[in-house]
Amino acid sequence: MSYEERIRAARSNMSKSFSKLADYLLDSYIEASFMTASELAHTLNLDAATVVRFSQFLGYNGFPELQREIRQKVRNDLLLRPQEALEPNSVTGIVQSAMREIAEAIEHTRISLDIDSIQKLVELLGTVRRILIFAEGPAQPNAYSLVQYLEQGGFPVYIARAGVVDLARTLNNATPQDLILAMEITGQTPYIATALCEARSRGIPTAAIVGAASLASTRCADIVIAAAAHSSVGVGTVSLEAIIYTFAKLLRWRFADRFAGTEQAILEISNRIQQPLE
Repeated sequence: MSYEERIRAARSNMSKSFSKLADYLLDSYIEASFMTASELAHTLNLDAATVVRFSQFLGYNGFPELQREIRQKVRNDLLLRPQEALEPNSVTGIVQSAMREIAEAIEHTRISLDIDSIQKLVELLGTVRRILIFAEGPAQPNAYSLVQYLEQGGFPVYIARAGVVDLARTLNNATPQDLILAMEITGQTPYIATALCEARSRGIPTAAIVGAASLASTRCADIVIAAAAHSSVGVGTVSLEAIIYTFAKLLRWRFADRFAGTEQAILEISNRIQQPLE
């Protein structure tokens, strides 16, 4: 078993300090490969003896033996796999090609992103009564990510179901004090664009966060935020998620007071509602 497999197999039986070490070795193994036991312990505010006991808990004689395995993984990642990736018709080659494709798409989106439009949308969210999201199927995961960020800041937000009648019902209850936000990657649900145009005709502010600037919903959006167009729906989903993450960071910066303490409050409520009723 690799050190990663040993950690995952024993994770449920670990103390808090062991769990802290386990997470660091899984998430930051490159950094750990260069540390002594004392340096690793200092980084995690533990004592060096804990690092030794943790290594023995996993079945190693001590930290040096565990670290040798970690360093071998680093060598494989930095030296062996790049050589394997030179063969495109291989598992490593395909994986590396896919990751490069995603990285290039995000970089193109970064370069082309309309900063002024993002700023306008951030400011608008501070003034509207509700944010009503119309999302096509492939963009649903991105929409729920955005909802999570908005709810943490106390922004009233609602995702309308994608059926025609559901969109019509939402539009019927919307007012010019609300915002209709369309989210699309493929444009495969054309009535979302039509619904956005209907909202605009009613004097309701509109915006679109989309996977390509050419999608129909952009024609009826007062504010458009578009990723760099890509033929792959999967890559488009990742690019849109990058925009959502960027947008969320701006929200946290612009409305810092609204987000202050919310994560801790959510954690405390989560802990309370997990307690059994007396």
